[in-house]
Amino acid sequence: MLLPRIKGPRDLDRLSQEELEQLAAEIRSFLVDAVSKTGGHLGPNLGVVELTIALHRVFDSPKDKVLFDTGHQAYVHKLLTGRQDFGGLRTKGGLSGYPSRAESEHDVIENSHASTVLGWADGLAKANEVLGREDHHVAAVIGDGALTGGMAWEALNNIAAAKDRPLVIVVNDNERSYGPTIGGLANHLATLRTTDGYERFLARGKDLLERTPVVGRPLYETLHGAKKGLKDFIAPQGMFEDLGLKYIGPIDGHDMEALESALQRAKRFSGPVIVHCLTQKGRGYTHAEQDEADRFHGIGPIHPDTGLSIKTAAASWTSVFADEMVKLGKERADIVAITAAMLQPVGLKKFADAYPGRIFDVGIAEQHAATSAAGLATGGAHPVFAVYATFLNRAFDQVLMDVALHKCGVTFVLDRAGVTGDDGASHNGMWDMSILQVVPGLRLAAPRDAEQLRAQLREAVEVKDAPTVVRYSKGVVGPAVPAVGRIGGMDVLRTPAPEVTRPDVLLVSVGALAPMCLEIADLLDKQGISTTVVDPRWVKPVDEALAPLAERHRVVVTVEDNGRTGGVGAAVSQALRDAGVDVPLRDFGIPQRFLDHALRKEILAEIGLTAPDIARQVTGLVAKLDGRYDSEPAATVD
Repeated sequence: MLLPRIKGPRDLDRLSQEELEQLAAEIRSFLVDAVSKTGGHLGPNLGVVELTIALHRVFDSPKDKVLFDTGHQAYVHKLLTGRQDFGGLRTKGGLSGYPSRAESEHDVIENSHASTVLGWADGLAKANEVLGREDHHVAAVIGDGALTGGMAWEALNNIAAAKDRPLVIVVNDNERSYGPTIGGLANHLATLRTTDGYERFLARGKDLLERTPVVGRPLYETLHGAKKGLKDFIAPQGMFEDLGLKYIGPIDGHDMEALESALQRAKRFSGPVIVHCLTQKGRGYTHAEQDEADRFHGIGPIHPDTGLSIKTAAASWTSVFADEMVKLGKERADIVAITAAMLQPVGLKKFADAYPGRIFDVGIAEQHAATSAAGLATGGAHPVFAVYATFLNRAFDQVLMDVALHKCGVTFVLDRAGVTGDDGASHNGMWDMSILQVVPGLRLAAPRDAEQLRAQLREAVEVKDAPTVVRYSKGVVGPAVPAVGRIGGMDVLRTPAPEVTRPDVLLVSVGALAPMCLEIADLLDKQGISTTVVDPRWVKPVDEALAPLAERHRVVVTVEDNGRTGGVGAAVSQALRDAGVDVPLRDFGIPQRFLDHALRKEILAEIGLTAPDIARQVTGLVAKLDGRYDSEPAATVD
């Protein structure tokens, strides 16, 4: 076995070509075995085995910076930089599913939001230039659809302007992001894939001509001088060269000798170079290769021999949304859907199959998606843009200035809202309810169960003159949480005993935390503390009935799966002040810090967002009001 002997990138230098091929096979076998147990991004990593080996043989990490966009294709990089314990992948205390500075000096970017790597690379290359580090190199790997993002092209525009600043850009071209990559650039790369590579043509011509006496070398130089015309004839990669970028490729991304040769040439060049590599997502694992949906892009635990999930599928929040969208599409011809390269993950595949003319995949371009949605709404359609909550952060300006300012009826559906856990800090959807609070006219719903998701999605698409947002959690949707009454637009989930004239606590439950809030109420009841539990349903704007209801209680408590700063609790507090209601309020939510990867329940326990923790603090608060304590116990989770 060769893999256990690889403790760092320089251990690759001693391997022969035959041994490198053996190592690649061992890595694929390792990935299938390890990731099938834990779940994770299998397909993207199976596709970059040879490419990652070649990168680490040519570049001297960590002196040279090897960057990955998107970060989910960095498992092989981890293996080659001394991290071969995948037993706890994406679990607490184990390896992150993305590059992580805390894990290794070889990791640089860890935010895992696509299309950023070229900006990072541009800055690092500039730093090398300013500080005179001529022996330092930067290699940026961009793939899985990340070139469809606008940030990548903003960076390319700047990179190309510095024709003498070395920088290697490796385009990992596997034709896919989650599914097949969408857009004009994808079509351009597809054209390159279907033509003979100029570099290989030129190399063959050079060998032939240099063996020709007298005229051979001068003729080769003449042809090389006309390379622009030759390249445009043989392969239309002129787009990159017109930007001022040297282009090498297309290169077989599974031919290590060809890869090393191309990367060495790029490394020696004194300016920015594109190395275009053709790879196969899921390569070497038949079940992934044959999966037309996403080549096993991201999987849960599976049986490695069959490729089938080992867990029984249960109804998820995403599947409830998916089914309701198909029903809405049948009822209303104006309903259209938008996805940013995530048709399957956000649940729009069924809608796309049913209404193929009403689905728009814009690639990894959330900003464009939001503005295009504004145009669709202005044109008479009602767009539903389904996106992970953490990725809507990237389109805030467009939500504010294009959608809200123009009073466009656009519905944003935010999947993976709140603590998501195993994908780490950048994938927790913990900012949306804070960021969106400042958008005038926007309405935001947080459904507590499947029934409410269906109902509130329908309410959202009825709004024609303002943006609406429906946000929900990752994973299995819980049991129905019935209402026992309605006050204003709020559902009442629990009331105190009839004889209680002024209840102690008004507990405002946000979204999927309703079962936990009912558990808190049960724990408080055992302490003799009476509690009313309400679900606002629409948390922005704050329901007008909330302030009068709060005034009839001794203390108000809000519980949300969102950052505490500027969240629902803060909005409720402001609403009470504006109404002149002077009732103590305690808000419970996610502390404003980046959270390490772990199971959702582990993170909630760590930050104190559990029923026993909250009940204990509320009990202390009520005790203080009763005069039983001289000082108030800590009532926050920071």
